Amino acid sequence: MSRIEDYALIGDCETAALVSLEGSIDWLCWPRFDSNACFAALLGEPKNGRWKIAPKGGQVKSTRRYLPDTLVLETEFTTQDGTVQVIDFMPLHAGQSDIHRHIVGKRGRVAMRSELILRFDYGSVVPWVTRQQDGTTVAIAGPDRVTLRSSVPTVGEDLTTVAEFTIGENETVNFSLVYSLSHMAPPHIVDTETALRNTLEFWQDWSRTCDSAGPYSEAVVRSFITLKALTYRPTGGIVAAPTTSLPEKIGGVRNWDYRFCWLRDATLTLLSFMNAGYYDEARAWRDWLMRAAAGSPSQVHIMYGLGGERRLAESEIDWLRGYEGSRPVRIGNAASTQCQLDVFGEVMDVLHQARRGNIQYSAENWEFQRALLDHLETIWREPDEGIWETRGPSQHFTFSKVMAWVAFDRGIKGIEEFNLPGPCEHWRRIRGEIHDDICAKAFSADLGSFTQAYGSDLLDASALLIPTVGFLPADDPRIQGTIAAVEKYLLHDGFVLRYNTHEMDDGLQPGEGAFLACSFWLADAYALLGRKRDAQQLFERLLTLRNDVGLLAEEYDPALGRMSGNFPQAFSHIALVDTAHNLTRAEKPSEQRSDRQSASSDNKN
Repeated sequence: MSRIEDYALIGDCETAALVSLEGSIDWLCWPRFDSNACFAALLGEPKNGRWKIAPKGGQVKSTRRYLPDTLVLETEFTTQDGTVQVIDFMPLHAGQSDIHRHIVGKRGRVAMRSELILRFDYGSVVPWVTRQQDGTTVAIAGPDRVTLRSSVPTVGEDLTTVAEFTIGENETVNFSLVYSLSHMAPPHIVDTETALRNTLEFWQDWSRTCDSAGPYSEAVVRSFITLKALTYRPTGGIVAAPTTSLPEKIGGVRNWDYRFCWLRDATLTLLSFMNAGYYDEARAWRDWLMRAAAGSPSQVHIMYGLGGERRLAESEIDWLRGYEGSRPVRIGNAASTQCQLDVFGEVMDVLHQARRGNIQYSAENWEFQRALLDHLETIWREPDEGIWETRGPSQHFTFSKVMAWVAFDRGIKGIEEFNLPGPCEHWRRIRGEIHDDICAKAFSADLGSFTQAYGSDLLDASALLIPTVGFLPADDPRIQGTIAAVEKYLLHDGFVLRYNTHEMDDGLQPGEGAFLACSFWLADAYALLGRKRDAQQLFERLLTLRNDVGLLAEEYDPALGRMSGNFPQAFSHIALVDTAHNLTRAEKPSEQRSDRQSASSDNKN
């Protein structure tokens, strides 16, 4: 099985596929990111679905790259007989989703083999396959239909569609695979080489919008292309990752479904897009969030489906053995029903930053925000499950309380900066009460640091965000002590653990890799403290963790030297972009968000 970092991503802004260095598409959910997978070898075996195109037999060397400023993947295979390129991509067009594989002979003559194993419903359903009069091959099972067109002959072989061919210099072979609903008319088959030109043009035009990030521009552009690829174009929602159940620790049980949209990512996502000049994407994300969260404030969820769906019931799939034996394989996410107070702060903050960025808003948005604060006033003193969605007892998590403070702070700023109507003095009193409560109960004099929860002696990397959101300035001794404690207790081989999982009582097997976003947060904290050299060194070391095509997973295991967790991870790439901008911009995201110049006096208590 390939390592997580040995995969590359292709997609059409409605779904995405993972392609291994060996030329195998091992993961694809059709027609949406959260649909049932038809290629599930990533979490099982080849018999659970994959599509491999590679040289036939012998020793093969493979290298790959994305064509400049695009999501078009080029894998080059070199054998003793010659060299061949496989160009994989998914065109962006409404009403249809398809994968194209364009093979080009570069040198000599190379014997190739294509093996297509379609298995619907996460590798469990074998479709009925027929050959059509027009030469296409059609696979159907229940509602799903996939149509294959190939410029070389294919045959059926042990429930696999196989093509063997030899390709010479300057020769081309094309394959296209199109998804459609089985009860609809057959899909339109798009010419591969025309689709390739159009796809290259789309991504190159889109990438030109990205503003410079100085020496980090290449990494930032690649991260934005990845974030765009994880955007569900019909609604503007952004999935945390296109995968489920890639383990936080190889062989462990922390295997979650990330094919949903988290409110927690809201503000950093919006600021990232706005700061790079992608205002259309920022508006689409803001609009998705408002639609998803609309309704009774008491029913706000922490995550939603691509269209704002709320029922994300969790179940386990027992016929997939899991990535490298990491079980269970989960579909859906039970954390969707948890109470996490920090999402109220994220919603209030993202709408505040949108107003500052001159993204048009309506009076209804402000009425919704006021309703959120009315509800938050009644629940902020209660325990919750926290930013990390622990499955143990509820606690008074420090970051949750800080973000409750953020919610009221942004409501006050809405009145002060935009003359919006509201009970400003009442909100000031609540903001001050929350601030005093946190400083009294979440700070450990023994550790000299804010802790994970009230009365706890455990540390949590989310405390690195306290100065970023403006709760206290970075030069406050309590913040400096918190950063020092994180360096002392949560740094592992130079990377930041989000907390000490060996001591957390969350009912799960302990242990995981370093959470990459947390390491970026430490670089941001260094930048806020004026430790720019330390920030740059940490950031540039984090850049070296990207795989050969610039992608990051959720975590990195320093002991194994491997990525872990779902892949590619939107939050890791958002954090990368923001840290790059914190190091290269006059207007820095961390300062935009903290608004230190206008911080109120109750921040100094």
